[in-house]
Amino acid sequence: MREQPVVAEPEFESYYGRPILKRPVWKQPDVPIYLFVGGVAGVSAVLAEGAAVTGRPELERVCRLMAAGGAAVGTVALVHDLGRPSRFLNMLRVFKPTSPLSVGSWILAPFGGLAAVSAASLLTGRLRPVGRLAGAGAAVLGPPLATYTAALISDTAIPAWHEAYRELPFLFAGSASAAAGGLAMMATPTAEAGPARRLAAAGAVLELAATERIRIRLGEQHEPYEQGRPGRLLRASRWLTVAGAAGTVLSGRSRLVAATSGLALASASLLTRFGVFQAGLASADDPKYVVKPQRERIARQREADRTLVG
Repeated sequence: MREQPVVAEPEFESYYGRPILKRPVWKQPDVPIYLFVGGVAGVSAVLAEGAAVTGRPELERVCRLMAAGGAAVGTVALVHDLGRPSRFLNMLRVFKPTSPLSVGSWILAPFGGLAAVSAASLLTGRLRPVGRLAGAGAAVLGPPLATYTAALISDTAIPAWHEAYRELPFLFAGSASAAAGGLAMMATPTAEAGPARRLAAAGAVLELAATERIRIRLGEQHEPYEQGRPGRLLRASRWLTVAGAAGTVLSGRSRLVAATSGLALASASLLTRFGVFQAGLASADDPKYVVKPQRERIARQREADRTLVG
């Protein structure tokens, strides 16, 4: 005969029904847009430098403009979220290696300047050595710019972000690569767009793999990514990513297929940023996602202590 539990399964509630955690004060759509355009700009700088080295002038021109434009839009979105330009400048007064926000500010500021100089030099034909050097510098800062935002949001107490700290950098890197490659495919002749197609396909695979890894590892903590509006956004993103990746494989000779696939991948990347952002808000609102992981960590620590003593 099975034993019946004496105590009912606890419900995770907070005092007066108020959330245990305060929601992030970051604004929508400012921050999700910043997460998206920053990633696209960073990867575009890398792709532009590769195009310059391999002699693909049209691909280089498109990606230089994407890098500079993405950095500009991202800076505007970040400043608007902060409320005043002086707050962004204040973050540059001190460099704090332990703060993802401080490190990110010091990545974004020089990246934006280097990307702008490189794009301006390419468009005007002036100071080409300076422009090439600036482009190389932007390419070096590109990968950190595309991924530091994952560290920024996971270095918080928001459960859906913090619990996925291992996978979010890979998710953001893959998503940004798919979007940057997709947008470059849309604006570049197919004869020069080979690197963009390969980057888009690889980014899509990485994004889908990271998404699946988050689902498997987080278990119950993955629910905010599956339910409500975040779930709808992320499901749409996955379908668009799959469709865009499939179209990318077939887009070598068709500009229309390339443009359609690129638009699908870029849209998927944007939806991913909004979905991840809103999943974090949803997890902060529900005490279950705050209390249960804490209890599980305490139980694991006690079990480890008992094993060590025994």
